[in-house]
Amino acid sequence: MNLFSTLNRYIGKKFLHTLLVVFLVFVCLCVILNLFEEVNFFKDHNVTPAVPLIMTFLKVPILLLSLFPFIVLISSVYLFLNLIQTYELISIKTAGISNIKIIAIPALIAFGLGLFIIFGCTPLTSKITQKYYDVRSNYSSNNNYLAAITANGIWIRENINGNYFSIIEAKKIKDNRLQDIAIYKFDKDYNLVSKIRAESANINSKKWQLTNVRIFTETENKNYVEYESFEYESTYNAKELTKFYSNLDTISFWKLKSLIKVYNERGYSIKEIESKIHKSLAFPFYLLSMVLLAAVFIFKINFRSKYSGYIILSIISCIAIYYINDFSNALGKTEKIPVIFSIWMPTLIIYTFSFVGLLRINEK
Repeated sequence: MNLFSTLNRYIGKKFLHTLLVVFLVFVCLCVILNLFEEVNFFKDHNVTPAVPLIMTFLKVPILLLSLFPFIVLISSVYLFLNLIQTYELISIKTAGISNIKIIAIPALIAFGLGLFIIFGCTPLTSKITQKYYDVRSNYSSNNNYLAAITANGIWIRENINGNYFSIIEAKKIKDNRLQDIAIYKFDKDYNLVSKIRAESANINSKKWQLTNVRIFTETENKNYVEYESFEYESTYNAKELTKFYSNLDTISFWKLKSLIKVYNERGYSIKEIESKIHKSLAFPFYLLSMVLLAAVFIFKINFRSKYSGYIILSIISCIAIYYINDFSNALGKTEKIPVIFSIWMPTLIIYTFSFVGLLRINEK
């Protein structure tokens, strides 16, 4: 028992050290690659060199979150290969420790990290990501980030030829129609120019079709003109607004449930949120599966065989599974298959494959 406890600590420390090194390498890669993107974005704006760098560090956390399965995969592959190359695996197995017990330590660490990231880190990363988009929207020429669903309704801001801008408020959205809509038009000095109120607006295209319309030309709301229908030319349509609302990276895991209630009240689809919730819950299991897959491939290596083929095969296989996972999620979001099934199916497939592989390698 003492030997097993000592081994647990040794492999655990070794895996955490490997994770830290790989994590820092990915941090550097994310900073370098994203810095070019931010510099390119701000090249036409009069900003100091520090701004693109700050924006890069605001973007890095959400990038690392999406790349963390790769970090766990690479760390696991390196750990198991190192145990084989240094002949430590032979010594461990000579002491009567099975392959399953060796794999269990990094697997549990990966699972624990997944829980910590989802329940502990996402509240912080969501705030950082929200700050990133808030700052970026101030420099965006098309204001792609100025749309939101709140407890007070649906709010949209859009520029009009650079001289005017509009604030659009609606109670809810149903079948690509905004209900109980108000459009406030301001000049560049924030003076109210006109106001439009309508019972509904069909937003399938950028030429919105408004019904039962009143157009006010004075701020006192006394004088207005009524129209049975009216065409309002916007810079958005239903499809584009969907992209804006579905940016759930700015929402903490703990707030997703309350957001479902708000979306239901506003008539907006909650498929994105349901998908996000289940994807978050599946994240620890997904990290654990990366460890198991790495073990299934690497532990098949003979001590005197060449490693390169197994390494390439394991990495290619896991990358393929990563994209299959995203494809399955997309099918769920578009309601081609149930959301829960789309999220958990790839993970269950990985576990099935890993279970068969683990039974074989544990016999060695």
